[in-house]
Amino acid sequence: MFDIIVIGGGAAGMTAALYALRSGKKVLVLEKENFGGQIANSPRVENFPSIKEISGVDLSSNMFEQIMDLGAEFELEDVLNIEKKDDFFNVVTNYNSYEAKAVIIASGVKHRKIGVTGEDELVGKGVSYCAVCDGAFYKDQDVALIGDANTALQYALLLSNYCRSVHICTLFDHFFGEEILVNRIKERENIKVTHNLSLEKFNYNDTLESLDFVDTVTKEKVNVKCSCCFIAIGQIPDNDRFSNLVELDRGYILTDDLCHTKTPGIYAAGDCRSKKVRQLTTAVSDGAISAIEAVNYIDNK
Repeated sequence: MFDIIVIGGGAAGMTAALYALRSGKKVLVLEKENFGGQIANSPRVENFPSIKEISGVDLSSNMFEQIMDLGAEFELEDVLNIEKKDDFFNVVTNYNSYEAKAVIIASGVKHRKIGVTGEDELVGKGVSYCAVCDGAFYKDQDVALIGDANTALQYALLLSNYCRSVHICTLFDHFFGEEILVNRIKERENIKVTHNLSLEKFNYNDTLESLDFVDTVTKEKVNVKCSCCFIAIGQIPDNDRFSNLVELDRGYILTDDLCHTKTPGIYAAGDCRSKKVRQLTTAVSDGAISAIEAVNYIDNK
């Protein structure tokens, strides 16, 4: 029996574990892939207070080391569902089941797919959702990137360091990222930007060869030759498995300001929660709040 099980090893989940451990609770963190969550894929983090610049991997590693030093237990398992059992919860994974007095859901989000035929077949053969993970495989090659917000801009800057060229293709007529990133994009000679493009087709023969777009303004066809297409068009929640115990809004978990769900003893933190702002700092805030509330729930029972 654990005091608190944290579902998700991202910034929100690890912060929740940190606060729970410092309150003397026995904590298990369950993560289906690897610790760090979305921020681990960020090549550069410059908006975390007191740290001018750090890679997402290094920041995640520091957080993970901190909670492990405090005694957290960590398992790489995919949580399938949560069951309410009397005054505790049974968390079922693809390998085991665990009991806890309280649960903090910090499951984050998953990559949004573009939905064009051939996308799934080309993953690892010319389609990628993570420039940090796969960018180095395309050194000295021409790549494309679809997206228009901060993650896409960061990916483009990273790729431009070792790819021959990076062609950014956006659906709208402008970027939605921070001005400082947009200005950096403009300074890179090997980055080309084309707005108002909608992807119609992946052209491939075992591996990706080019992309067919249509210009949403002129209706002209545009072909972009590339070895890889990096897709950074946002994320979507993955919370249907918890719908028996939490209320969802467009897939996101509904909570109050203190991260309480409709079920006492279950909390939600980070990007999986329904809210307007999703940033590293807000994820950390949710993690702290949810852990404090979970600790109070356990101590007051």
